[in-house]
Amino acid sequence: MTQGTIEVPGRGLPGFEELRNNGVVKNVGEARETPTGAPQEELATGERSTRNRVARSILDHGPSTVAELAGRLGLTQAAVRRHLDALVADDVVEAREQRVYGTRTRGRPAKVFALTDCGRDAFDQSYDKLAADALKWIAEREGGSEAVAAFARARIAAQASAYRKAIEAVSPDERTEALAKALSADGYAATARSAPLPQKGEQLCQHHCPVAHVAEQFPQLCEAETEIFAELLGTHVQRLATIAHGDGVCTTFIPKISHTSHNASASTAGRNPA
Repeated sequence: MTQGTIEVPGRGLPGFEELRNNGVVKNVGEARETPTGAPQEELATGERSTRNRVARSILDHGPSTVAELAGRLGLTQAAVRRHLDALVADDVVEAREQRVYGTRTRGRPAKVFALTDCGRDAFDQSYDKLAADALKWIAEREGGSEAVAAFARARIAAQASAYRKAIEAVSPDERTEALAKALSADGYAATARSAPLPQKGEQLCQHHCPVAHVAEQFPQLCEAETEIFAELLGTHVQRLATIAHGDGVCTTFIPKISHTSHNASASTAGRNPA
């Protein structure tokens, strides 16, 4: 997960909430108009950054009106409303009537925007550290790296039942796509695509990893995931890149499946999985 951004919660380690360590992002201004010719990815990044500033301001100052947010952040009220609409749609903030203390003035109370439980959980949590500390304890007390590997395999096996159902419901040629959709439902933002030539097969790409920070210290999490992909797809797979290792995307190569072969194996050759 990229530090400093708000993410929609996905599935993490059993017994833990999603592992997040998000804080305020760098302070960037809101453009009054869309810059002509700016790359779409750059514009999207600016939108997310400003949206995070809006949410962070509510966290720091409590339920706020549009006018209060606009004044604190130096944005137009129209821009603030646009970002609030998106945050409401993502269940990060919710609109409420402003609580009035003392004598009420005439007219309806102003609408304020407050963080939801989901939105509050997205900020400054210590779940990454908690999970890492738990795995260190397991390694020290229960058998070193092999104990961590056993935990990692048990964790991914618990998640894999839904993936297995998705794969078994489609033809062999559609298995990678089915796995990508099942992973996306768990927050991994996964896609499947044809591998670049001269490779013959597909690439499974995970654009988000809920446990990336912990996997930096414990590569067994990535290794167990690779193993389960091989088992589910019924073929050797090769992990080419991981977010935990510093790559932008977790990429797994899946060779063209031979339907006469039933031997599945996983490989991390070509890239340290974490």
